[in-house]
Amino acid sequence: MNEGELSTRITIWASVVTYITSVVIFVSSRGRPRWDAVARVAYTGACLSLLAHVGLAFQFYHGWSQAAAYRDTARQVNEVVGINWGGGLYINYIVLAWWSLDVLWWWRGGLESYRRRSGLLIAAWHGFLIFIIFNATIVFGHGAARWAGLMVCVCWGLAAWAIARDSSTRSGLAA
Repeated sequence: MNEGELSTRITIWASVVTYITSVVIFVSSRGRPRWDAVARVAYTGACLSLLAHVGLAFQFYHGWSQAAAYRDTARQVNEVVGINWGGGLYINYIVLAWWSLDVLWWWRGGLESYRRRSGLLIAAWHGFLIFIIFNATIVFGHGAARWAGLMVCVCWGLAAWAIARDSSTRSGLAA
């Protein structure tokens, strides 16, 4: 594995690990400002790591060519699901843009504003993120990456369960 491939892989795993860390801290903090601030920093770091990953992938894999990135994405999709489609590249751009906006919201709106967001918005966004992570690690991943991806998805699922449980408790739905 050359330096470019290693740095590209490290940045995506840094993004995934710091994302799941931010989710676990956020769920565990129960609105304590100090821990919410730590979760925000981790979440920001995860987004920045994804941005670095995209830059490194374009540098070391695609020669800064959008067409090359599209072709490579289409090749990978074709190998796994038998469809020659590179549109997933644009889905990755949407993830990066939306995540960046979410980070900005958290920093500009403050911790209280961020916690008061719509539960549906939170569920949709984080569900979309874990769907992307699941596909990248389990569907398209190989070897140890699949097992690591499975662990990340299980951790996320437990955090989602804790959020749902906590929400139902606050609304008086749980015993």
